[in-house]
Amino acid sequence: QVQLVESGGGLVRAGDSLRLACVASARSFTSYHMGWFRQAPGKEREFVASINKNGLTTYVAGSVKGRFTISRSNAKNTVYLQMNSLKPEDTAVYHCAAGAAASTLTKDYNSWGQGTQVTVSA
Repeated sequence: QVQLVESGGGLVRAGDSLRLACVASARSFTSYHMGWFRQAPGKEREFVASINKNGLTTYVAGSVKGRFTISRSNAKNTVYLQMNSLKPEDTAVYHCAAGAAASTLTKDYNSWGQGTQVTVSA
């Protein structure tokens, strides 16, 4: 397992941008595929974006396509989520995750961060 710490959340207005970061405490960061998920109050955790080990393959959910971008710096053990044109429905706790597959499914990730709150006002 790897320890993950997210940062960069906050309170913003609709249309604003935020960049989330997730730092991994793992010597073998390049061994992990990474993902971002979010969970709004009363809702299940949902997939947002994933990136493979070398950063060459990414996938984002349809609800954020064209607005969110996932990237990683293996030199810094960090994965990012750039969020543009934020909407009130993007409000949630955002979690990063590490696993053996760049998957849309929570079951494929075995390490999770505590999350960072993103709140978007209308």
